[in-house]
Amino acid sequence: MSIDIVIEPRMRDLGGFSVGRVLPFAKRRTVGPFIFFDEMGPAEFAPGTGIDVRPHPHIGLATVTYLFDGELRHRDSLGFDQVIRPGDVNWMIAGRGIVHSERTDDAPRKNGQTMHGIQSWFALPEADEETEPEFHHHPKSSLPVIEKPGLSMRLIAGTAFGETSPAKTFSPMFYLGVEAETGADIPLPDDYEERAIYVLAGAVDVDGQRHDKGSMIVFKPGAAPMIAAAEASKLMLLGGASLGERHIWWNLVSSSKERIEKAKADWTSSAAQNFDGTVFTLPPDETEHIPLPTD
Repeated sequence: MSIDIVIEPRMRDLGGFSVGRVLPFAKRRTVGPFIFFDEMGPAEFAPGTGIDVRPHPHIGLATVTYLFDGELRHRDSLGFDQVIRPGDVNWMIAGRGIVHSERTDDAPRKNGQTMHGIQSWFALPEADEETEPEFHHHPKSSLPVIEKPGLSMRLIAGTAFGETSPAKTFSPMFYLGVEAETGADIPLPDDYEERAIYVLAGAVDVDGQRHDKGSMIVFKPGAAPMIAAAEASKLMLLGGASLGERHIWWNLVSSSKERIEKAKADWTSSAAQNFDGTVFTLPPDETEHIPLPTD
């Protein structure tokens, strides 16, 4: 058998739209550097409604929200203010610490919109966990597209099939958005320790077994599975080198529990001082924040 585990999303209602949590999973915490993997929606926002994720902190990771429908405005404590639309990459490197918000802009809030995407977090190697925070926007047109019979694969991050994404990474990895015609053979990069497929729409056959929408199929190291699209499908291919154990508490990721405790204290202290000259600062034009959870 080439499959290590199949993970089904655990659904959560975030007030107006649903999120399917895939990673971390009790029996499989990570796939390569991927430590968090959520499918947002699809959700229909009526006119006058939208997403308002208030400013909150991150440490020890890089993040990307990859959209298929809708748009969001990102603001962060470095001063970046950027709308992300389908196919674009907003690549945020938290490192020693960053604060950001994600909100629906005025126009889509007024008119309503469909929202659908994948939010992923990538753990940083221990040597890079305290790197300086950065933000980079990569428009859809800047991302390599790999064409194979019946397949179109957009390289979101990392290196695969001889192409490299412009997104800055810190460890060997790959992340691809794939559109496949019925019957198309789906290759996996064979030079990575950990690899998986997430079925966004449609279905795939893996060694003759069908896996439908909402399945993350994680493969055993060194496996050579036979994968084909059972019908027209949208998929995410992902993986990379294992980075070892990581701790997650709220939006904070680290190889050290003590570092997470420090970040919790820093966020509380910064809030108490109205984020003026403290460790964490708010993005420009933001006055709200998410308090440190009590549970």
